Amino acid sequence: MSRIANAPISIPNNVDVKLEGKNMTIKGSKGQMSLNIQSCVDVSVNDNAISIKWDKTIKSSSAHAGTVRARLSNMVEGVTEGFEKKLTLVGVGYRAQISGKSLNLSLGFSHPVVYSMPEGIIIEAPSQTEIVVKGMDKQKVGQVAAEIRAYRPPEPYKGKGVRYTDEYVARKAAKKK
Repeated sequence: MSRIANAPISIPNNVDVKLEGKNMTIKGSKGQMSLNIQSCVDVSVNDNAISIKWDKTIKSSSAHAGTVRARLSNMVEGVTEGFEKKLTLVGVGYRAQISGKSLNLSLGFSHPVVYSMPEGIIIEAPSQTEIVVKGMDKQKVGQVAAEIRAYRPPEPYKGKGVRYTDEYVARKAAKKK
């Protein structure tokens, strides 16, 4: 039994929700997102709330209902406020700068790393060692941040690399003589 799917999703005043068959479209100030809903899950919109019901005879439908509820909740939050991930560059000479639709990274390689921004994602570099990834799709924002971090993940000896701002990097002791 899914506990997450039982909770209704409240719809803010400035959000427009449309349900056409098994396709739900949510519009807000930041944009529009849509989701195809599994056949074993029923979604209903009433009284500024989205409620989810599922077929209890199918074993996996409870998990699908929880996933659909979480994705719809993220969509409502994404079209109103949006999501952001902050990254920090740690290391001598590690720099980030934006040029047009691409992010240029100097990460200690013999060549600069160029990352082109995907559609619907905004990347900012408030300083040379900070990167902010913004967007309305939570999955896409996390994926872009993970791809940027993957170019040079933090290493455990000196802590150099690209890390999430709130990430803890476990440090190891250096080799002893």
